[in-house]
Amino acid sequence: MTNRAEMIGPDSAAAPIEITRATPSDAPDWDRYVEGHAGGGFFHLYGWGEVIKAAYSYEAHYLIARRAGKVVGIVPVIDVKAPLLGRSFISTAFTVGGGPLGDDEEIITKLAASVVDAGEAQQVRYVEFRSNDIILNGWRQKAGAYANFTMSLPADEEEHLELIRRRRRAEIRKALVAEAAGQLSLRTDGDADEFYRFYAASLHNHGTPVFPRRFLDELLCVFAGKTDISVVEVNGAPAAALLSFRFKNSYLPYYVGASALARGARAHEYHYWKLMRLCVARGIETFDFGRSKIDTGPYRFKKLWGAEPTPIIYQYKLIAANDIPNINPKNPKFAQLTQLWRRLPLPVANALGPLLARNFP
Repeated sequence: MTNRAEMIGPDSAAAPIEITRATPSDAPDWDRYVEGHAGGGFFHLYGWGEVIKAAYSYEAHYLIARRAGKVVGIVPVIDVKAPLLGRSFISTAFTVGGGPLGDDEEIITKLAASVVDAGEAQQVRYVEFRSNDIILNGWRQKAGAYANFTMSLPADEEEHLELIRRRRRAEIRKALVAEAAGQLSLRTDGDADEFYRFYAASLHNHGTPVFPRRFLDELLCVFAGKTDISVVEVNGAPAAALLSFRFKNSYLPYYVGASALARGARAHEYHYWKLMRLCVARGIETFDFGRSKIDTGPYRFKKLWGAEPTPIIYQYKLIAANDIPNINPKNPKFAQLTQLWRRLPLPVANALGPLLARNFP
């Protein structure tokens, strides 16, 4: 397998490869392949197509490649028909990962070409792969917007603390003093109602529409056994909630929400530290903070934990579109919407958010 600095060349002569559209009966083989592939990530799993279809009615266009009956590659694609932004094929929409996986370059090239063929037939605006493992010939790349943060978790607590920047380390120690005094506590039995309340309020504060409640319910159902909802309490009152994923030997804290009570109580420092040490106790070796927009508050927050940012490269094949899309809150086109959204009463934002969220995959 090439690294992203290498280019994928033309198809080579090899045994016949059959590429078909995956069906639910393929799901077990699909997930086994993802779990066994070095580049397979949580957002490659078959269940994401089910979650997104249930929440947004967008169809999954998942392709599976076989050679002599054996699975040798997959690519999860969502057929996004956004009312405001038009139609696109995204791997994987509403997540931060995706792109094709394959045993070799030929398979990845064929999978990518098959996605483009389907996109052209459906007259989509563009195909987007949220993956920077492979650079595809003839595709346009976009970098500099996001970075990912992943770190290994030392077994020794003091060694772990030494990895963390001094300012953050001091905050953690103060949080642990507060814990010893009974002011901070963590529980891992949070429920969907509790999490969604915190998350919706936090997104409103950031000027972002919240996803439909059904998206959350489907996520917890489809990935039962791979999700955790943890809650930090300040003086016995819930103050922050975090929905995390477990995959392979990694822990992915993904959706987080907090109330005003968390501010000043070092709830976030406490939350992440306690989860990291819980991972160590469970034998989980990697903590994957996920992506953040470069030079934003979350980006700086993650750097202080000692994790180094890895720039993310998205790849695009333009079909009906003339330019690479720029769908993020830093785009001036969305700045007014962000400001307006913050001024909406929270009940109004929570009612309208799910209707708008389908436009921002």
